[in-house]
Amino acid sequence: MGERAEEFLSTFNRIEKELRNQLNNPANMGFSEMVRRLSKRKGVLVGNNENDLLQLAQLRNAIVHDQIADDFVIAEPNDWAVKRIAEIEEVLIRPEKVLPRFGKKVTGFEQNLPLRSIMEIVAEKRFSQFPVYHRGEFQGLVTLRTIGLFFAQASLEGPVNLEGKKAEDLLQSNGKSTNFHFVDAETKVAEVEEMFRAQTTLEAVLITKDGDPNGNLLGIIRPRDIYVQKEE
Repeated sequence: MGERAEEFLSTFNRIEKELRNQLNNPANMGFSEMVRRLSKRKGVLVGNNENDLLQLAQLRNAIVHDQIADDFVIAEPNDWAVKRIAEIEEVLIRPEKVLPRFGKKVTGFEQNLPLRSIMEIVAEKRFSQFPVYHRGEFQGLVTLRTIGLFFAQASLEGPVNLEGKKAEDLLQSNGKSTNFHFVDAETKVAEVEEMFRAQTTLEAVLITKDGDPNGNLLGIIRPRDIYVQKEE
């Protein structure tokens, strides 16, 4: 058996072991069935790799079961197969977490911040998310969408007057628990992707060390942060 075949089979066996662990070591379940079952689970990284895993399983079977002699196999993995199965192993066994990729300094704002000040910040600094606090306790997330909704609703009643309006008024106009979600620093990027797919109103995922809304913000993830990078 060639060196590439041995490398391929070793990686395949480690992936198979990981799939069994994720399914609590089922008895008498083949590799392909494990892949199909796990591909349906949310937050599990098999789904995006299902087709390649099934094809690689066929190659593995050809190497193991169709071997004519110890030093000769009918099927020999090419460079793509060896590289691809190594990539899948990396994703499954060492999945990327939200940090450090999405770590950044995030500015919090007090709920009594005047709406006029928010508009100035949007114009000058191009901020699009405003985590709002009251004495260190998280109150909600103001975004360009919530600002737009506020102005749309207010304009129906006549000219919009900014005087006396504050950040907390924007939260009240759109609710404060539908457009954000908190995760801890150990959360997988794939889990965040699933959150955005499952909740269409979700505008940002906020990162704190333990997922505590009142903890220090370590980063923020918007849908475009994930999907624009994936398309590039």
